[in-house]
Amino acid sequence: MSIIKKIKKVINEPEQIILMGAKYGLYNKMNDEEYIKKLWRAYYKAEINLETPTTLCEKLQWLKLYYRKPIFTTMVDKYEAKKYVEEKMGNDDSIIPTLAVWDNVEDIDMNELPEKFILKATHNSGGLVICQNKDDFDLKKAQKKLSKILSRNFFYIGREWPYKNVKPRIIAEPLIEELGKKDSIEYKITCFNGKVAFITICTGIAHSDYELRKNDHFDKDFNKLDWYVNYKPAEVTPKKPAQWEEMIYYAEKLAEDIPYLRVDVYLIDGKIKFGEMTFYTWGGFMKFQPKEWDKKLGEMLILPSEKVLG
Repeated sequence: MSIIKKIKKVINEPEQIILMGAKYGLYNKMNDEEYIKKLWRAYYKAEINLETPTTLCEKLQWLKLYYRKPIFTTMVDKYEAKKYVEEKMGNDDSIIPTLAVWDNVEDIDMNELPEKFILKATHNSGGLVICQNKDDFDLKKAQKKLSKILSRNFFYIGREWPYKNVKPRIIAEPLIEELGKKDSIEYKITCFNGKVAFITICTGIAHSDYELRKNDHFDKDFNKLDWYVNYKPAEVTPKKPAQWEEMIYYAEKLAEDIPYLRVDVYLIDGKIKFGEMTFYTWGGFMKFQPKEWDKKLGEMLILPSEKVLG
């Protein structure tokens, strides 16, 4: 994103000032509830209802604050999550193998890695480095970027509790050629109370500018849903994959007994490959278009009757 775009983003989205401050630790001493209330006011220009939440976004904030199970930390850890999925799914072949894992960027050993690979942090979302050709790879530049990522606790940005105690590490994985392209497809399967509520088919490059990626939302029966958040629908509606029912089973198996969970997967050579699990899509801060979908989806999600505070 260019400097001009970043400036415009801050002007149009005042919550970005708070997020930037959080990135550099300015709000680390503020308690979680007060921070979420502050960020909510900046984002929505309104007060959040945590006593009797009704919208999906309000309920996701409630879950952040009041439903904290230790296993959630394992599930968001990019390294440990693979073991969790293998155990849950019965040692299936959906896991992209880990080539190496290091606690410090100085320990990265290029001799352990193939010609093409990807390096990613275990404790955050979107922190990665891609290598297309090991001979041309700038290790020092990669180490500098990853060192900065390792030094920050992703939890403090949006108070997504599962990330708070994830051990910051770097893992290496094989580079999947089908991913990271303009026509790459990712499936984000969102479950409410253990059952699929909707599936998002994402076309384009992950974590890219809004105009470079398209998201289309469908119910379990592949009926298209007429809403979007940030990424607009594609001009041509994506086709239903042959593995649709298999993906639903896969996600619901991982989401058993969990109020809200999004399971991200890919289809590589016709087989499901696990991406990650997310407990609060967009950190629970979403501006739905049309707006009423926040309430409609919120009505579908049933919160636990009792709090679990870790």
